[in-house]
Amino acid sequence: MNGFETLYAAPPALMAHAPVLMVVGPVIGACATVLAPNSRWAWMISVFATIFALWMSLGVAGEVARHGVITYAIGGFAPPVGIAFRVDALGSMMSLLISSVGVASALFAGHGLRHEIREEKQGLFHGGFLLCLAGLLGLVSTGDAFNAFVFLEVSSIGTYALIAIGGGRDRRALPAAFNYLIMGTIGATFFVIGIGFLYAATGTLNMADIAARLATLQDSRTVQAGFAFIVVGLGLKAAMFPLHGWLPNAYAYAPPLMAVFLSATATKAAIYLLARFVFTVFDPSIVFAGHFLDYVLMPLAAIAAIICSLQAAFDQDLRRSLAFSSVAQVGYILLGLSIATAAGISAGLLLLIAHALMKAALFMALGGIAMTLRARTLNEFAGAGRDAPWTMGAFAIGAASLMGLPFTLGFLSKWRLLEAAVEQQLFWLVAVIAASSLAALVYVGRMLEALFFRQPMPGAARAIEAPLGVIVPLWFLAGLSVWFGIDASLPENLANQAAIVLLGGPR
Repeated sequence: MNGFETLYAAPPALMAHAPVLMVVGPVIGACATVLAPNSRWAWMISVFATIFALWMSLGVAGEVARHGVITYAIGGFAPPVGIAFRVDALGSMMSLLISSVGVASALFAGHGLRHEIREEKQGLFHGGFLLCLAGLLGLVSTGDAFNAFVFLEVSSIGTYALIAIGGGRDRRALPAAFNYLIMGTIGATFFVIGIGFLYAATGTLNMADIAARLATLQDSRTVQAGFAFIVVGLGLKAAMFPLHGWLPNAYAYAPPLMAVFLSATATKAAIYLLARFVFTVFDPSIVFAGHFLDYVLMPLAAIAAIICSLQAAFDQDLRRSLAFSSVAQVGYILLGLSIATAAGISAGLLLLIAHALMKAALFMALGGIAMTLRARTLNEFAGAGRDAPWTMGAFAIGAASLMGLPFTLGFLSKWRLLEAAVEQQLFWLVAVIAASSLAALVYVGRMLEALFFRQPMPGAARAIEAPLGVIVPLWFLAGLSVWFGIDASLPENLANQAAIVLLGGPR
C-alpha cells in the first residue's frame, strides 16, 4: 500500500491511455513551443505540458497501486509482435519523480532562461527540454529493450543541444557538450550492441520474454557478452565511476534549467534501466550477474562515494563541486542496489529520490542567484546567504540533506543504507559511508561558511533575491526534503514496493 490506491486522477476512458499520453503530451508540447509566437507563450506551453505529464503519471500510479502492473500495447499489437508499455511499481515511482521535477523545472524556466538565452532561442530551448522529458518518461515506461534504447537517445539528443546552448554565456559549455556527446554516444552504442546480442540469443526484444528465455541460456557466451555491453553502456549513461568523466563539466557549464533537470533525472533514469536489466531481465542468482554485483558494482560504487566526495571537497567551483558530489551520490545508490536485498535495494531507491530532490533544489538556488550574480567560485559567492536569505535558505536545506543531517530525507535514506549493510554484515561498507559522509560534511560546510559567514570581497557584485517564480518551485523541492525527512511514508512505500518488483515479487 502506498497511498495511491484511492487516487482516480481522470475518467477511465482517459486513464486507459495514460501510459502513452504521459509521453505523447510532452512531445506535442515540444512541437508547439517551437511554433509559439514568442518566448512567453513557449514557456506557458512548457508548463502546461509538464503538468499534463504529471497528471498522467499520477493516474498511472493509481492504476499500478490497484492492479500491480499495467500494460499498454501500442497500436493494439500485443507483444512480442508489437511494442508495449509496461509500468509496475518501479516505473511508476520513476515517472512520478521525473514528471514532478519536470514541473518544477518548467516553472523555474519562466525566469531562469531570461538571463541565459536570447529570446528568439527560448522556444527551441523549451522544445528540447520537453523532448528530453518525453524521452525519460518513455524510458521508464517501455517494456521493449530496443524501445528503451530509442527513448534513451531521444532524451540524450535534446540534452546535448541544450547544454551547448549555454555556450552563449560560457564558452566552456561547448566542449562540455561535445564531451557528453562522445561519451553518451559510446554508452548508447555499447547498450544497443548488448541488446543485439540478447536478440541473437533469444529472438525477442520484449524484456519479459527475454527474461523468460534467458532461464535456459545462462551459460551462453552470447548472453554474457550482451550483459557486459549493457552494463558498461548504462554505466556510462549513469555516470558510474570511473565512467563519469563527462558529468562534472556538463552540470557545471549547462544553463541552470538543464543543470536542475539533469541532476535530478538523467542519471537516475539510467540507473533505473541498469537495475531493470540486472534484476528483472537477467537475475542476480545467475553467476555472472551475481559476480557483477559483488565484485564490480559494489567496489566501484564504494570508491566513487569516497574519491568523488574528496574531489568535491577540493574543487573551488561551486557547481563543479556539486557535480562531483552527484557522482558520489550515484555511488551510494549503486551501493544499495549491489547489496541485492529488499532492504538494500529499497535504501538505494530512497537515496535516488532524496538525491533528485536535494540536487534539483541546490542547482535551482544557484540558478536563481546567477540571474544577478555571475559567480562561480566560493569566494565570489561570499555573503550571498545574507543578501538573498530566501534563495540561499533553500540551498542550505538541500545542503543539509546532502550532508545527511537529521530531519531530512538525505539522513533517513543513508540510515536505511547503513541498516541494510549491517544486516548483511558488510561492515566495511559502513566505514565507506561514514568516510564519505565526513567528506560531504567538509565540502558542504565550506559552501555554507562562504555563503552565510564570510564577507563579500571588496567591490564584488552583491547577490539579489531570486524572483517569486523561482522561490516557489525552489522551496517546494527543499520543503519536500524536510517533509519526507519527518514523514517518509510515501517515498519509503514507493521504494519498498519497487524493491519487491526488482526481486521478483508481485508485478
